[in-house]
Amino acid sequence: MSEAVAIEFRGVRKAFRENAVLRGLDLRISAGETFTILGGSGSGKSVCLKHMIGLLRCDSGQVFVAGRDVSRLAERDWTALRRDFGMVFQSAALFDSLSVYENVAYPIREHMDWEETRIGERVRRCLRGVDLVGSEALLPAELSGGMRKRVGVARAIALEPHIVLYDEPTTGLDPANSRRIGRLIRALQGELQATSVVVTHDLELCFAISDRVALLREGRVVVEGSPDEVRGSAELRAFVEGDTEERHG
Repeated sequence: MSEAVAIEFRGVRKAFRENAVLRGLDLRISAGETFTILGGSGSGKSVCLKHMIGLLRCDSGQVFVAGRDVSRLAERDWTALRRDFGMVFQSAALFDSLSVYENVAYPIREHMDWEETRIGERVRRCLRGVDLVGSEALLPAELSGGMRKRVGVARAIALEPHIVLYDEPTTGLDPANSRRIGRLIRALQGELQATSVVVTHDLELCFAISDRVALLREGRVVVEGSPDEVRGSAELRAFVEGDTEERHG
C-alpha cells in the first residue's frame, strides 16, 4: 500500500505582476515526515508555504492537502481546514499586548468552545513541551528572541494540528538557540506524529531535523531526497557557493 500524502503540488505557478516566483513546482510531502524546503532569498520557498495554508492561490496547477484539491477552495472552507495546520512565523508574530498564556490560548479561544480549566491545561501542556513553564504571565517584550520563537511554536501546536509549518524558524537566533529550536522540532514531531514542513536557508538546521529535503531555485525543485543524498549533490554545492557570495559580495 502506498504511503499517505499530506501535501502535493502539481505544476504550480505563481507570479506577482512580472515576477514569476513558482515556475511549475512539483512537490510531494508524505504524512508524518519532516520535510525541509531549502533555498536562498527569492527561490520561492516562503511563497510555497503560503500556498499550503491558503494564504496565496496559484495562478495555475494544483495544490492538494490530504488528497483534497484546495487550489480553488473558497475562504469559508479554508477556515475549517486551517484548524489542521499550525503555523510558526518567521518573526514569531506574537500579540504584543497579550501575555504568553493568552498568546498560546488565542487559537483555542478562536476555534474551540472550551471551559477555562481545559484551556489552561492545554496551554500549560504546550508550554511544557517547549520548556517555558512559568512564563505564562510574561509579555513578549520581556522574552528573548529564542523564547519568543518557542512561544510561537507552543501557539502553533495548541490545537494539536496534523501539519505544522515552520517559516525560517531560526532566523535571528544565535547558534545555541538555533540548535535548541531544531531539537524542539524533532521532539514535537515524535510527540505529535504530525507532518512538519520547514522552510529555511539554514543548512545545519536542515540536516539535523529532516527526513527529506527539497532544494528550490527560481521556483523549481532542483534536487530532492534524503539529507545524505542532497548533502552530496552538485546542486547543494552551487547553492552554498552562491549563498556565500551573496553574503560576502
